[in-house]
Parts: sequence; structure tokens; C-alpha cells
Amino acid sequence: MVNKHFIPTQNSSKKLLNALCLSTVVFLTGCATTINAGLQSGDLPPNGTFVAENGIRFNVQPLNLATLPPKQVAVRNDDVTRLIQSSNPMNYRIADGDILSIELVGYPDISSSSSAGSSNPYASGFPVDQQGFIQFPMIGRIKASGLSVPQFTNILSARLQKYLKYADPQVKVINYRGNKFFIDGAVRQPGEFNIEDAPVTLYGAISMAGGATETGDSNNIILNRNGKSYELGLQSLREMGSSANQIYLQDGDSIHVNSQSRNRVLVLGEFGQIEPIPILEQGLSLSSVLGESRGLNASTADAAKIYIVRDNKQAQYTNIYYVDMQTITSFALANRFEMQPNDIVYVDPTGLTRWNRVISALLPSTSAASLISDF
Repeated sequence: MVNKHFIPTQNSSKKLLNALCLSTVVFLTGCATTINAGLQSGDLPPNGTFVAENGIRFNVQPLNLATLPPKQVAVRNDDVTRLIQSSNPMNYRIADGDILSIELVGYPDISSSSSAGSSNPYASGFPVDQQGFIQFPMIGRIKASGLSVPQFTNILSARLQKYLKYADPQVKVINYRGNKFFIDGAVRQPGEFNIEDAPVTLYGAISMAGGATETGDSNNIILNRNGKSYELGLQSLREMGSSANQIYLQDGDSIHVNSQSRNRVLVLGEFGQIEPIPILEQGLSLSSVLGESRGLNASTADAAKIYIVRDNKQAQYTNIYYVDMQTITSFALANRFEMQPNDIVYVDPTGLTRWNRVISALLPSTSAASLISDF
């Protein structure tokens, strides 16, 4: 029944218009919130394969002892195997840029020993030029680069016998400038390092750079040699029955230690804490993921719906595992589930939580209704 005595004023008309606009906005917002009230797993089959709307094929399976993925065993990469087999400690070879100390007993004037005095032109040593030669008194230019110190000593001694009665040269490298390697990435002291007379292994190279940083991943290392890259890891090598101490560096090698950000698990949904979790050298289990994320949200999480999404770009489908963590026995299963890089762990909210979120989004509409009833 229309109230014939109601004469809308300009002020009341403005209120009514505002209320209608507010109601419309709230209604549209509430609908959008109902449609997208947060992440949700959607309707998944209990098991088997299906093709999602995005065209990706998924394989859904409950997590149990029968479906538990086998523990990853380091695959003995053929390239890494050949790298280790061909890597042997070698006697140091004199290189271009090195500076040699050459002492001749009884001939202090041509000795490079610092004790000979500052007036000795050879006190600072004999540099190896870019052609690999040194300039030595009496005999002139003599090849040094590419020779071991004993080999060069024998050649020098034979040449000096033409000029000296007792030629017994004592040769050593006092400044190593020729053979170098480079290391960067997640290490404390990245840079260029010399390879001296003692062979340098991959493990020694990382130690020379101060070791990996707190965010460095020592199981994700790239060695570049002569245009070829080798993917290495300290833990992976140990699992192969090898060691980083079996890989000796060569001149021009470069090492890059990746960050743990490339080797982590993503957590989404109703966790106590939402942030990526790094997979450390010793590995990471599903139970550790739950612990590192401060467990499930006790107020909102549905412990019966925990999903692990594992994408494999080389395969024709993506695996989705799900597990019911309401029972204590499931923790033993979660402890055996080994996480892999870029796995996604998602926890669904409870039905009541989802309903409460929808209601909370619609609550502002009561204010609009009260405003309309004031007219």
C-alpha cells in the first residue's frame, strides 16, 4: 500500500538514491565474493585422470603406501661420470703471467732471491710473457709455459751448462697469475681465484670463496668448462658414491652456486604461515612442510583435504596427491613423502569457513537495508 502522505524531499530522495547505489554495490560485491571466496580445490574425482578447462591433463590419486612416490635416487649423469673419470690431480704447469724465482748457488748477481739486494734487477723474479717465455741472462729467451717446474728446471740446467761450470738452478713459482677460475652466485666471497701448485677441487673452490651463503644451495651448482655446463650438487655427488673432491678445476673454469629460491616448495591455503619453504641439502618431507608452515590453521583448515600438486613438464600430465591428516597414522606417511622443487601444497578451508566468508562479505548489505528502512 502506497503512503499517499509521503512527500519525498530533496534530502530523502538523495538518501534513497545513495542507499540504492550502496545496495547495488554490495550485491555485486557479494556475488563476486561468493564466486571467488578464496582458493578452493574444486570438484576433483577421487582418483584417475581428467582434463581441466585449461587443457592440462591431471592424475589424481590418494596418498597411501601403494601410491607413495619412490625416494629419488641420484641419477648418474653420463656427462658428470665422464667429468669425474677424466678429472685427475696434475702437477702444476707454468702459465703465462706467472713469476718464477730462479736461484743459482754461487751466482748471486743473476739470482732472483730477495736476499741478493735491491740492486739486483732480477730480485723480483722472472715473469713469463704472453708467449710463454722468460728472459734469462746468458741464454736469452727460454720456453717455460706449459712445463712443470721439474721439467723447466732440467731444460734450464742443460742450457746453463754451456756457460757455468756448476749450474744447479733452484726454480719455484712465487706468483701464480696464469691459471684462474671464477666463482659467483650465492657464495660469501665471489670473484676470481688463482690455481696454484696445489690442485684445486670443486669443494676447495667453494671453500676459497668463503662457502655458500645462508640462502645458497650447495646441491645446485653449475660448472662451466670450455662452453659446456655441468649440473652438480654436493649431496647428489655423495649419493652417486662420488665426491666434490674428485673434480679438479682447470684454467678458465667458472662456478655458479644457485640460490635456494630455485629449490623450494610453495604452500597455499589454510596454513599457519604462507611463505615458500626451501628444500635444504638433506631434503624435505611433507610433514616438515606442515611444521615449517606452523601447522594448519586450527580455525579454518580442513585437515581431510591436503593436496600436493606436482607438475612435470616432460610428462603428459600433472600429479595431484591428496591425504587425510586427521589421523595420527597419516603423519608417518607424510614423513615418507619426499618433496620436490616447485611442488605446491594446498589446504582446503572447511565448508563452514567458506560459508562464513561469504556471510562476512554480505554483512555490509544490512547497513544498506537499515538505511532504506529509515525513510
